[in-house]
Amino acid sequence: MKQIIGGAAPPASAQAHWVEVDEQSAGQRLDNFLIRQLKGVPKTHVYRIIRSGEVRVNKGRAAAHTRVEAGDRVRLPPVRISEKVAEKREKPAPAREFPVIFEDEHLIAIDKPAGVAVHGGSGVDFGVIEQLRRARPAAKFLELVHRLDRETSGILLVAKRRSALTRLQDQFRDRDTGKTYLALVAGAWPAKKKVIDAPLHKYLQADGERRVKVVARDDPDGLRSVTLVKVARRVSVATAADGARQQEAATPVFTLLEVTIKTGRTHQIRVHLASQGHPIAGDDKYGDFELNKALQKQGLKRMYLHAWRLQFDHPASGERIELLAGLPPELKKFADHAAPAPAPV
Repeated sequence: MKQIIGGAAPPASAQAHWVEVDEQSAGQRLDNFLIRQLKGVPKTHVYRIIRSGEVRVNKGRAAAHTRVEAGDRVRLPPVRISEKVAEKREKPAPAREFPVIFEDEHLIAIDKPAGVAVHGGSGVDFGVIEQLRRARPAAKFLELVHRLDRETSGILLVAKRRSALTRLQDQFRDRDTGKTYLALVAGAWPAKKKVIDAPLHKYLQADGERRVKVVARDDPDGLRSVTLVKVARRVSVATAADGARQQEAATPVFTLLEVTIKTGRTHQIRVHLASQGHPIAGDDKYGDFELNKALQKQGLKRMYLHAWRLQFDHPASGERIELLAGLPPELKKFADHAAPAPAPV
């Protein structure tokens, strides 16, 4: 039996399961891929089934450090999961529709709100795709074309046909899409700094949480990552902690950026911007935590990152499509109340 899995693990069974690696999981180490698939299974057991050869990749044995690619078939042996995890899997996701930007018989483009995962897994019972499937029981095929971080809002594509899924994912993989985000970062971003070309490495912390960091160009675990940055405008946001200081200084303290990614690495924008000394406002993983606390008092309760524009070729007609998603109310309200910063001297 074959299952297409993007984050949720297959149920426990007396039989082995074959799963196919999707585009979102491509490039992961085998051990990390399994840990995310086999929720509730101790890590020590995951490594044991790899060493014993019970796990196979394309019918062959593989090591824990082997990197899986999109389309690889991975054999998962029968495993036991905790009763708590099993109970969660039995609860269906609630039906939910999301704001639609574009829809035809081939695909849906939705405006994903912040705080909603795109799929279940990693401690999340369900996400956009599970809720959308419940809301549209007559739909024969609904699959995520790509993903957005849970705290990122904006344009998300869902394929309604397998042919559309394949063609759209090919475009994402071949970098034929145009993906531009709006991000508010701390500090005055240098106008001349327009390209960040720095390899990224994805790893797991001791508690199992996923993290990403910039590594040296010769690091064997680093994946080339390219981000283009354009200054949209500079703003000042007076916080309780630094309001007086800002009145004295004639320099902006925040910059609204248009960020276009040429590669789609996990947390790419967040890590790249933070690595330049300009973390995204409200980012709870890679941001300035003290600044985030001050911004919360000013009304910014989330990360200021929004998937604003997406360009792609329609999977059936080939027509170039450009979609735009305006800032959600909570970000627009915050931006509207921010004062334009004085021009740099």
